[in-house]
Amino acid sequence: MIPPLDEARKNRTGLVRAARLYSNIISPPTIFALLGLALAWYELPLLPGFLWAAVYGLIVSLAPILFVLYLLRTGRIKELHMSNTRERHLPYLTAVLCAALAYGLIIWFDGPALLRCFSLFNVIELAALGLINIFWLISIHATGIMAAFVIVGLVFGWTSSLIVIPFVISVCWIRLYLKRHTPAQVTAGLLLGVASVLVLTLTGCF
Repeated sequence: MIPPLDEARKNRTGLVRAARLYSNIISPPTIFALLGLALAWYELPLLPGFLWAAVYGLIVSLAPILFVLYLLRTGRIKELHMSNTRERHLPYLTAVLCAALAYGLIIWFDGPALLRCFSLFNVIELAALGLINIFWLISIHATGIMAAFVIVGLVFGWTSSLIVIPFVISVCWIRLYLKRHTPAQVTAGLLLGVASVLVLTLTGCF
């Protein structure tokens, strides 16, 4: 496998550095935290919606990031993006458990229905990514941004989802440019993002 362009620190300059920074910012945890806030505010008034979004964001987005940073700091993983699939097993498992915890809390305390569906989506999506990751390095970035596009379209209308299209294109291009994924891995991520959301629509979600 060809080493990613940004794997070596000496290469993190110019466009490679900008692409890496963009990829770190427009990442699934960030996307999910922002979309969680939008979904909560869509269903609840300002403060209650914000509080529920904060609970969701802390558990589903922040906690897994902190765990990955811990693994990185203690040398259990080589680098942040974990191109080695074996390094992703524990972070995926942790992320699934965090999403399940968020789902349970939202159910138990009668939180917003859209956020409940979103947490359930996270469980399904992350579990699928984790299983696929055992055999193949699928793009979680592509999965996350494509799922966001579909969810925005279903909840806020397909005109609103047009706002997400530039991010879908740019995220996929950057993952390919950095050689973090092959076209097949990005395409599979996009398809998984769509499928994970559509499966939930069969249960009445979104």
